[in-house]
Amino acid sequence: MRRFKTTLSCLCSSLLLIGSASAQNAVRIDPPKGGFGWLTHSYQSRYVPPVNLANSDRLEALVRGGNLYLSAQDVIALALENNLDIEIQRYNPLLNKELTRRAQGGGLLRSVGVGVTQGPTSVSLTGVSLNSSGGTAATGSSLSSTTVLTQLGPAIPSLDPTFSIGASFSHVTSPLSNTFLTGTPSLIIDTRGYQAQLSKYDDFGTYFQFTYAVTHYRYNSQAYDVNPFSQGDLDFQISQNLLNGFGRPVLGRNIIVAKNNEKISDLQFKQQVIVTVSAVLNLYWDLVSFTEDLKAKRDELATAQSLFEDNKKQVQIGTLAPIEVTRAEAQVYTSEQDLLISQTNLLQQETVLKNALSRNGVASPLLAEVHVIPLDSSQVPEKDELRPVNELVPEALKNRVEIAEDDLTIASDKINLRAIKNGLKPTLQVFAELTNNGLSGSPNYLIPGDPVLIPYLTGGTGNLLGQIFRRDFPNYSAGLSLNIPLRNRQAQSDYTTTALELRQSELSLQKTQNQVRVDVQNAVIGLRQARARYESAVKARILQQQTLDADKKKYTLGASTVYQVVSDQQTLSASQSTEEQALANYSHAKISFDLAMGTTLDVNQISVAEALSGKVARKSALPANLPEASSLEQKP
Repeated sequence: MRRFKTTLSCLCSSLLLIGSASAQNAVRIDPPKGGFGWLTHSYQSRYVPPVNLANSDRLEALVRGGNLYLSAQDVIALALENNLDIEIQRYNPLLNKELTRRAQGGGLLRSVGVGVTQGPTSVSLTGVSLNSSGGTAATGSSLSSTTVLTQLGPAIPSLDPTFSIGASFSHVTSPLSNTFLTGTPSLIIDTRGYQAQLSKYDDFGTYFQFTYAVTHYRYNSQAYDVNPFSQGDLDFQISQNLLNGFGRPVLGRNIIVAKNNEKISDLQFKQQVIVTVSAVLNLYWDLVSFTEDLKAKRDELATAQSLFEDNKKQVQIGTLAPIEVTRAEAQVYTSEQDLLISQTNLLQQETVLKNALSRNGVASPLLAEVHVIPLDSSQVPEKDELRPVNELVPEALKNRVEIAEDDLTIASDKINLRAIKNGLKPTLQVFAELTNNGLSGSPNYLIPGDPVLIPYLTGGTGNLLGQIFRRDFPNYSAGLSLNIPLRNRQAQSDYTTTALELRQSELSLQKTQNQVRVDVQNAVIGLRQARARYESAVKARILQQQTLDADKKKYTLGASTVYQVVSDQQTLSASQSTEEQALANYSHAKISFDLAMGTTLDVNQISVAEALSGKVARKSALPANLPEASSLEQKP
């Protein structure tokens, strides 16, 4: 019945995954669709697909008979494909690319994205203590983001061109007290005006504006030789800031900073992959340790039960005192408690690991009831190829993501400082304007007889445009404007404050470099310490096994007691647990060493491109002979 339920749950989860996979969407932004093509795309919203909560097919492929069989490489692949911390971080590069678009249009930078989240920790971590880069912080804690954001310095205008058109219509009737000029007691004016304008700021501080305007007039007066007529002009204006707000380093600073922030977001994604992979590997090797500890506790219980049964038989035949049965039974209950604790640790560790490798956690029908069976065993190499610390530190400084992030942050701060310093200058603006005018119309229809003809003003739109482009009636103007703040305290304060913050950033970089040196030295010490503890634990386990074998022989000959044999078995079980924990601690120390050196991705053959896409090319394959599930089944 239990096997049927497991099969049914797997089938249901498979159908659920198939349905989810058909609707799953990658982390991306789709361009606008519909409308009138490129003419309207600038005014349409782009499409952001909904979040993807479907697990990769790899997870289902590793389930057999109600058990999830995992190797260390499978754990890494599943984390890259399904871990939510990595999935959340995939949005940061897209967010920062959008900020670059915003900056290229002259917009201010926004605070977007999240910092790097530390991965989950094991149910119990004892032994070698990991440094700050080892991922032992509480689940859900975040490392602060280093994205640079500032709104200080000269104002940045909109860098997108603007095109505007307008039209106006009016009818005006004005009563007159003197008819000598107009020949009518009330002047009626009908006008129709049209205007088109194109303007743009560039990131050098130059402003361009082209304006074409034309107005059609119609009067009820004989005083105009040309009536109705059209009057128009083509106007060109240019202005340039020469002090405050001058140059690309000032007005284009947000673009440069935004591109640096893009690089920082890429580094943060890489850091998230490193932290998450390290965390799930720590979970996996602890799971291996807990699995081996469970086997040792079962052996301990089996020995206690066997001696308990033997004592009962010897009491029945009168060769042993009844109190020995009581002592043996007490040892059985003690072993059962040890077994229960071991089972609980293993089940809790499975839950933590499954949650880290699935997008919907243990709520997934596929993972709700399955047990995790590790396929790898912890190994300690014969010797560690450790170079001197003074050779390792330069390599770590080159590889560590935090150093690259701090370098980019300082570069962006310097760019902002230069722009803010420009804000100390007065505002000096020069401008020039060139206008070509034109007027064209018909002879006044209200004048009786032959109307007065003005040849160069008589005509239609063609004549009007000809006058404008021939520059028959040009206007010129030029000038400058100087604005000098008398105290300028705000700009001075902004510059000094930013300079002080830059010094803090430079000191923070030095602090990070110092910490890298400490991390490397501690990681080397930790790796050596872990090896020494493992070798000591192996020797202790061998000696305790020999002690147990000797006391069993003595017990058979009547020279020892059941209490001594059971006590030896418990000590042996504890020695086996210590050995397994020492193995796990060595794995933690090696992971911590890779973190300190910044080589986690290289050591585990992880491609950042695959991590960003959420699809690992390497296929997972289960061995032909899988471990017996029954021998590892937990029943607390």
